[in-house]
Amino acid sequence: MADVDFSLLDLPRATPPEPDAYLRAAMAWHFGAETGSPYWLRTAEELDFDPLTDIRTFADLRRFPNFVNQLRDVPAEDLIPRGYGSPAPIPMIFESGGTTGAPKRTAQLPDWVAQVAEWQTDDFARAGFVGGRGLLCMMPSGPHGVGHFSRVVSGRLGSICHLIDLDPRWVKKLVARGAAGEMSAYLNHILDQAEWVLRSQDVANLHTTPPLLDAIARNDTLAQLVGDKVRFILLSGAHVDPDSLDVLRDVFPAATIAMVFGSTMILSQAQTRIAGEEFVFDPRSPYVFFWVIDPDTGEQVGYGERGQVVMNHISKGMFIPNNLERDSAIRLPGPDGQVGDSIAEVAPVAVLDGEPVIEGVY
Repeated sequence: MADVDFSLLDLPRATPPEPDAYLRAAMAWHFGAETGSPYWLRTAEELDFDPLTDIRTFADLRRFPNFVNQLRDVPAEDLIPRGYGSPAPIPMIFESGGTTGAPKRTAQLPDWVAQVAEWQTDDFARAGFVGGRGLLCMMPSGPHGVGHFSRVVSGRLGSICHLIDLDPRWVKKLVARGAAGEMSAYLNHILDQAEWVLRSQDVANLHTTPPLLDAIARNDTLAQLVGDKVRFILLSGAHVDPDSLDVLRDVFPAATIAMVFGSTMILSQAQTRIAGEEFVFDPRSPYVFFWVIDPDTGEQVGYGERGQVVMNHISKGMFIPNNLERDSAIRLPGPDGQVGDSIAEVAPVAVLDGEPVIEGVY
């Protein structure tokens, strides 16, 4: 494949490459014997088609089965493409929250991590982040990417980042077994940590989840502290309906409330734009793109209709195609040149892969 330009895969870059040429380069990279990862070279042998010759369009990616559950136990080293050389760069390992069972794992190479940091810095700034004033990040850290990127982005914007301890997997276990008392105690533990920071530090920015902001709103002390100090609130992780968002805006009128939508399985978050009164999420095409489908037929639903979200990630470091996610959403057309769909009004499905979807606080 002498005509393939692998430089199209290099990151970070200011503008995305032409999608079709990018797809050709990515397929040659991930399924070439000298450049592909041990995982995908091994997996390709199980397919009834040849990715190097049979995947010509983004629609052709639907031929791939959904292999994402294998990311629960595949060795991290097997996810690194050979084309990075030997020794390969050390990836950052980020894991999902375990909403649908054992966590899934991604290996994010330094080039991709650098690109996401640039995107998110721009996203935070455009959304209203108050640079130079502290950020309280009430999000998971540990193996979760959101804590890492919140630290990096706040530093780039001249702000100190204050993190708390938050284990979303433990919360989900409490919810699953109906342990209301323990759940309440753990929630109070999270809120106590937030109060310690808010009382003693210069905090003007808050990154948290809709359930936690709702809990803050119901706590008179914390609601007063956030109302007095915080001027930018970024919501992500769990989902929120438009009516609940309106209530939160009424409780915290002095703060700009923004939303982002991301997933461990796309190794990033979508761009957010406001259309009328709703948040619309545009994927970072051609690296990430969505299809909104009828899960019973596999066909895309009409624009303005609700369906289940299929997520795709294609970068130099990882290839995750045709992943039917836990989210449903309204399908919308994307900006000119975007691959796939944009989405709005994201909400969880009740069951995925036979397992109940439990959000908890994240």
